Amino acid sequence: MPDDLVSKEELQSAIETRKELDEEMEPVIVDAFVARIEQRLAERDERSERALQLTRNHQKEMVLGSMAIGIPMLALAAVFTGLAGIIVVCIALVVIAVVSTRS
Repeated sequence: MPDDLVSKEELQSAIETRKELDEEMEPVIVDAFVARIEQRLAERDERSERALQLTRNHQKEMVLGSMAIGIPMLALAAVFTGLAGIIVVCIALVVIAVVSTRS
């Protein structure tokens, strides 16, 4: 579905229907048209909420995963390489955190 909430054909159809029917039916036509717009707005909000939730879940998984890998890596780096290894592991963890928040 394109970004348009209502297609030009739907709008034209509503206008033509309003012209053909008497004035008493005009509020019904307008209400139906507005209801369609509101429904599409609600659907768009639901889709964006789902996308946001998926992004947050992905970020959380990446951070927790890097922490789970980072703790043993820090221990190994401290034992075998000292401060230089610890710095490299910390930089790698920061890079993972930054990349996961940008995606």
